[in-house]
Amino acid sequence: MKILVLLFLCSLSWISAASQDFSIAYNVYDTVQKDYEIYIMDADGGNKKNLSNRKAVDWTYHADGQTIYFISDRDTCSRCFFLYKMNPDGSGLKKISDLQLEDSWMDNFGNTMLVSAKKGTAIRFQLATIDLISGSFRWLTNDTASYFNDPVFIENGRRIAYRFRQHRRNQQEIIEIWIMQRDGTNRQQLTRYPSSDTTAKWYSYHAGAPRWNAKEQFISYQSFRKGQYQLYAITPDGKKQWQLTNGGQNAGWHDWTTDGNWLVADITDSSNRRYDIGIKPVNETTFKTLTGIKDWKTNLSPVIVEIRKP
Repeated sequence: MKILVLLFLCSLSWISAASQDFSIAYNVYDTVQKDYEIYIMDADGGNKKNLSNRKAVDWTYHADGQTIYFISDRDTCSRCFFLYKMNPDGSGLKKISDLQLEDSWMDNFGNTMLVSAKKGTAIRFQLATIDLISGSFRWLTNDTASYFNDPVFIENGRRIAYRFRQHRRNQQEIIEIWIMQRDGTNRQQLTRYPSSDTTAKWYSYHAGAPRWNAKEQFISYQSFRKGQYQLYAITPDGKKQWQLTNGGQNAGWHDWTTDGNWLVADITDSSNRRYDIGIKPVNETTFKTLTGIKDWKTNLSPVIVEIRKP
């Protein structure tokens, strides 16, 4: 009887995913177009829809409420990325700024978008903010040697977490997560990859794109340790750090609902032959797979598209 009750309660947690006030936007490699498209689906995996439908790189890295933000090289040179936005049905498409962006996660606080951008031929992967109304921008960093990428606002916009390497061209140097004040000052290293772990290659994510769990006030990120990718967490003061996910599934790029109750991520099995989108309530141990063999083979970096309740 206890087993039946437990199974019933677990089924309820997954059933509730269908009634959530959010959708999931994610990126798909289209083998026909031979480029990346943005798809959207319900929280239970239903109603999948292609929002791009064109030969160009469209890649979403962020959504705020019902607005999907993405980088695209449409109408410009290949892999020359600029910031766009659209609604969940693909309407309201608009280019926001003429600042050329790097291939990077981004985040906004109010009308300020935080990005990694290209400042010039020699100055790449620098942090900047874009005004979402006017499209104007302001640089936070100006360093010809270093690499700043995948920034996210933390602590109600007071500080920024980002991936950093001091010598951009030194691929043997491990990229770690750092934090800084919102104005770009007081930079401090936060994560330190365990020296005892030798399973990661130079190209592996030692500390992947940081995401902010506003409810629990911690930074989450993917890391290749003990031969697989899992999600890890660390508090902004660095005093507490722990492993978030475990098991046979590799978990990578991910996002949280604003209430911190749901986690979405791209997941793979040990064969790494498919990249699928998974979802789980925060207290569950395994992801429910939302994409499958009837979908494209490569489904990556999901973002939550929420309806903000009054």
